[in-house]
Amino acid sequence: MKKSDINIRDPFVLSENGKYYLYGTRAENFGRHTGGFDVYVSDDLENWSGAHECFNSRENGLDKEVNWAPEVHKYKGKYYMFATFTRECGLRGTFVLSASSPLGPFTPHSDGAVTPKEWECLDGTLYIENGEPYLVFPHEHTQIIDGAMCYIKLSGDLKHSVGEPVTLFRASDPVWVKKRDALTHYITDGPFMFRTKDGVLLMIWSTFIEGKYAECVVRFNGGSIKGDFEHLEPLIDNDGGHGMIFKAENGLYLTFHTPNKTNFERPEFIRLKDCGAHLEKI
Repeated sequence: MKKSDINIRDPFVLSENGKYYLYGTRAENFGRHTGGFDVYVSDDLENWSGAHECFNSRENGLDKEVNWAPEVHKYKGKYYMFATFTRECGLRGTFVLSASSPLGPFTPHSDGAVTPKEWECLDGTLYIENGEPYLVFPHEHTQIIDGAMCYIKLSGDLKHSVGEPVTLFRASDPVWVKKRDALTHYITDGPFMFRTKDGVLLMIWSTFIEGKYAECVVRFNGGSIKGDFEHLEPLIDNDGGHGMIFKAENGLYLTFHTPNKTNFERPEFIRLKDCGAHLEKI
């Protein structure tokens, strides 16, 4: 099948052993009560296998409501899926699943959600700095109105978080955000960390600009998530977002879903140029 036949949100590509593994949110009903996640496999980013179920949330007691944003990282020889589910308390959080293969089957790994217990969170992504694992995640606008981007340290086995969360910025902070009344919700979602060829640390994340889904960029000037940072100009500002960056045989790619309309979402792939201090679309 072609990517135009794949109806998912929040695409994530793992490049492994000459193959590309594409994960995402089943778009039906905006990813609610979907029963789990699938993986699609390709040799060339053009032709894809059919959907192969890699996690069954019903069988594992995690289909309470949302099944969102699965992303798979190889860590210490195993494959770990970070995905958002609705907890028994009704708040959303990021859980860690594990498997011995990119095809799964994935099973619950963490001790429940690794995001803060009293917070509504989503879209957690794994980030490694100096050998230590961190979770970068949004604190949802549904709970705090002005959504925040945060990080928290994880235990070495990825089973739980360690210490207190750190808030990096609010969704309304970038200078290009049009400020509105105090009750307006500002959205943060889909963070992904990327280090350039010159060692510069970037983070892409999504929000809405003038009502359209957008892919935004933050640059950490000290090379660490704990240092100073600045907001760069958005990469995508015309109804596309929740992306990630991966390396293919022929270069660097950004994948994201577009349009941001239920039942019409498709994964998109565009080439990027690593300019050392920033990224450019090719």
